[in-house]
Amino acid sequence: MGAANLACGGAAQKLKRTLMPTLPGCLALGGVAVCTWVSFRLGQTFAFTGFLYLVFVVLAALYGGFWQATVISVAAAACLNYYFVPPIFSFANSPANWVALGAFEFTALVISRLSQRVQLRAQEAVAGRRDMERLYETSRRILLLDSSGEPGKLIPSLIRDIFDLRAVQLFDAQSAATYQSGESLSAAEQQTRDAYFRGTDTFDPETRSWYCVVRLGVRPVGGLALIDTEMTKLAATALASLGGIALERARTLQREYRAQAARQTEQLRTAVLDALAHEFKTPLAVARTASSGLLAVGGLSDLQTELVTTIDQQAKKLDHLASRLLRAAMLDNTEFKPQREPLLFSSLVGVVLRKLESPMDRERFRVSGPSQEVPVLADQELILTAIAQLVDNAVKYSEPGSPIDIQFAARNSEVILTVRSKGIVVSPRDRERVFERFYRAPETHHLPAGTGLGLSIVKKIVEAHRGSVWAEGEASYGTSFSLALPAAHAH
Repeated sequence: MGAANLACGGAAQKLKRTLMPTLPGCLALGGVAVCTWVSFRLGQTFAFTGFLYLVFVVLAALYGGFWQATVISVAAAACLNYYFVPPIFSFANSPANWVALGAFEFTALVISRLSQRVQLRAQEAVAGRRDMERLYETSRRILLLDSSGEPGKLIPSLIRDIFDLRAVQLFDAQSAATYQSGESLSAAEQQTRDAYFRGTDTFDPETRSWYCVVRLGVRPVGGLALIDTEMTKLAATALASLGGIALERARTLQREYRAQAARQTEQLRTAVLDALAHEFKTPLAVARTASSGLLAVGGLSDLQTELVTTIDQQAKKLDHLASRLLRAAMLDNTEFKPQREPLLFSSLVGVVLRKLESPMDRERFRVSGPSQEVPVLADQELILTAIAQLVDNAVKYSEPGSPIDIQFAARNSEVILTVRSKGIVVSPRDRERVFERFYRAPETHHLPAGTGLGLSIVKKIVEAHRGSVWAEGEASYGTSFSLALPAAHAH
């Protein structure tokens, strides 16, 4: 019994869906019948009754469309001919009947077209408002996306859920990866990439799919496929732009997180280095005092003297390294301000070279500069440290006995000092990284060991003076390091 009732209910619903579109025509046809009976009984004229029929034709055209209005027009013309055009109760043709039918048909055509246009505009307005609401929801949820994950995987799912699409594919040109949500369509993936490479938006009527260029401003950054949708070109283009904004926002947040993590790591590293340097200073001072005291007391054998001298020299080197660590920590302090004064590079280089322990190393250097030297504004102690580090690197990593050139020259509002040596050629990909703390270029791994701190300290010192430092390689010769400082006359 329940199944029978369900079947009857289903049949009734189906019949209702079938008959509902014809309801305006049926009602208009009934109105024509009632109007005919009333007008005939009251003895109304052809013109009056025809006007009443015209009202029903308009209503049928407005709510039922052209074909239902045509049926009402034919029925109204037949009633006029049969009941109101002499001889009555006959279908004898007359010019008045044809004029009435033509008027009815013309009215049906015009009204139905106007009604269709108004309904289409109304549907477009409703669809546009719905798309705008969905676009707003998309933009709102983009701001709430979890930026810790991969943005390309989250955006297609978000768009598909909000717009109720069969599938969404996103091509990210930066990573050359395609992300999808919904059905997997290999043809759509290629068309999505093609949209990016062509730089144009296209619509496929067969699959009802948009293939749009994802832009950030005016710059293409990818492609977006919207499968099985009725949205307008304006909405699809706006959605693609939102996709580009979402990608860029996620990348920007990730860069900020990485930069913040790097800053925190650098601060922790600086604090550790500072603490270690301070802890090293006291035992090193004791060790140097003891070794110097033993040498001063005397009475040691040759072997003992050699061993104590070695201890004293190595303690001195460790003390120098601890001082460099402290200096690096000092340069990381944002409140640090170098005490700048006018200085000549020639004088600073002379001081550094005189401090070299080996006379043979001093003889390798060839210094050249202009006759009228331009001073720089610099902190003497810090710049001496920077130049000493460049000189030390040149001695350590150049071919033994080869000449080392030190040149300085004025350029615009800067004075540039360059240390050029023959030996290893640092590759272009490492010329920026060699100035990072603790980094050593692969070409130097077989050479004397270093701490990886020297060039990073040079960079910190130069940047504290608002200058710049860089490395250049010469094929089949070696590498040169240059630093540029503001000239004194520029201030």
